[in-house]
Amino acid sequence: MSFRSNDSAIDEIVASCNGDLRGAVRALLLINEHLESELAKAYAAAADRGLAERGTNLLH
Repeated sequence: MSFRSNDSAIDEIVASCNGDLRGAVRALLLINEHLESELAKAYAAAADRGLAERGTNLLH
């Protein structure tokens, strides 16, 4: 990923928050929290199915 695309993504996120940098950071933190929760659920489901013990890399 290039810096230019990162800068564009940052500009879009800030613009979607009407230029409010704190709001943009808050939104990113909330999204990150949601993604971490989804990842934890995926790992738990994989563990329940025994995928983690088999050494598969399905979640990596």
